[in-house]
Amino acid sequence: MTAPYGFAVTPETVYPTRRIPSPRPARPAADAGRLWSGGLATAVVAALAGLVGALVVRVVAGFVPGAHALVTGTFGTAGIVLLCTLAATAALAATGIAHLLLLSTPRPLEYLGWIVGLGTAVAVVLPFVTTASLGAALALAAVHLVIGLAVATLTGSAAAASMRVAARAREV
Repeated sequence: MTAPYGFAVTPETVYPTRRIPSPRPARPAADAGRLWSGGLATAVVAALAGLVGALVVRVVAGFVPGAHALVTGTFGTAGIVLLCTLAATAALAATGIAHLLLLSTPRPLEYLGWIVGLGTAVAVVLPFVTTASLGAALALAAVHLVIGLAVATLTGSAAAASMRVAARAREV
């Protein structure tokens, strides 16, 4: 059939066949290996932050008269081991939460920030509701804050990096 414009109108010219791209998922999947390797590294950093914080408190307490109870009690050897173990456990728990959020929620990094931030707030306030002295509570709260900041920033970074890698791998 010839149109008045000088070209033939066929179904192919009206509806040209073209390759339709396959549908993509709405958001990138997490690269679990990259996320968990970052989580393990975060656990090491959190434990070391707890150790360094406890050692700094012990050194500073050595210069304060009457602070011997702080060094032997809250920041004694058993207390430091417990602090470092709990810091590493908190980092691994944050990584697990990040993995679940990446798989199930919209804007997972925002939820992760709130969860880790509120967990850190609880850890900072907790020494003040125990029977510890004010000096020990302040020192422990400061160490908890440093650990919480390390866990929040490093876990968030590992989760973001695992999302970008998964998105790039899907594009190739």
